[in-house]
Amino acid sequence: MNVLDVFKNHLLIEKNYAENTVINYLRDVKDFSDFIQREELAEDLLNVRRERLGRHYLSYLETKGYARKSVARKISSLRTFYAYLVKEQHIDINIFETLETPKIPKKLPELIQDDEIEHLFASIDRNKPLGFRNYVMLDLLFSAGLRASELIEMTIRDIQLDREQILIHGKGSKDRYVPLHQKLISDLKYYLTYTRPILLSKGHDMHHHHVFINYKGTPLSVRGLQLIIKDVLKKSGETYHIHPHMLRHAFATTLLNHGADLRVVQELLGHEHLKSTQIYTHVSSEAMKEKYKKAHPRMVKKP
Repeated sequence: MNVLDVFKNHLLIEKNYAENTVINYLRDVKDFSDFIQREELAEDLLNVRRERLGRHYLSYLETKGYARKSVARKISSLRTFYAYLVKEQHIDINIFETLETPKIPKKLPELIQDDEIEHLFASIDRNKPLGFRNYVMLDLLFSAGLRASELIEMTIRDIQLDREQILIHGKGSKDRYVPLHQKLISDLKYYLTYTRPILLSKGHDMHHHHVFINYKGTPLSVRGLQLIIKDVLKKSGETYHIHPHMLRHAFATTLLNHGADLRVVQELLGHEHLKSTQIYTHVSSEAMKEKYKKAHPRMVKKP
């Protein structure tokens, strides 16, 4: 039995993880396999039973100069791998289950200000097919809080304009519904009726089900989306850096700044755990502090 192949199928089929995520998991497990065989600590992955072996590997990673985030990810991959093997009764102990990894300092998400977002929208030429497509994609990222992968994997059947919502297929096969505002509904109707057929005509297959199409008439990729947003930013004349996930951050903090309940934001973002959403409360409170300092008369410095 090749345990890596079995684990790979589990991640791809049962967990429905993205291909790049699976590649990273397998690489981390393979690195550990190479380590135990090179150091002659165990015959193979199925013979890892001593807890001190896990501590030894952690020490090895730290002495090799890996960043805390990389160490934590590698140990997390191994914890998941051995938890699966225990569940399937291939082994009887997961030595990484209780292994403590270095604490990673919380990094607050980068934020785009409201006026910067409005400037981006205003800079897009909606009269051209690609421009109108870009406008709709930007609005979905900001108004629906989508991940880049969720946007480009969206299909026609996921859009439910009569119910004013879209069905999002999130991480780990977790589906959620996200509401749409009226302007976005109107723009999506126009895009699907007029713009999308024009883009599809550039290719050889008019029957793609993906919503967003590139200039060649084929489904857009995440890399393509990143390049589009970079180009929109360049043409707008702005000099700051932007990526699709920053618009998701802006979606979350905008909702919280305007009084949305944290658990509602959690559902809209598709976070499995509330703690993933709570980082935005820190960003939101920082924004409130800045507004307070600028607005309260006792905080305004006299000339």
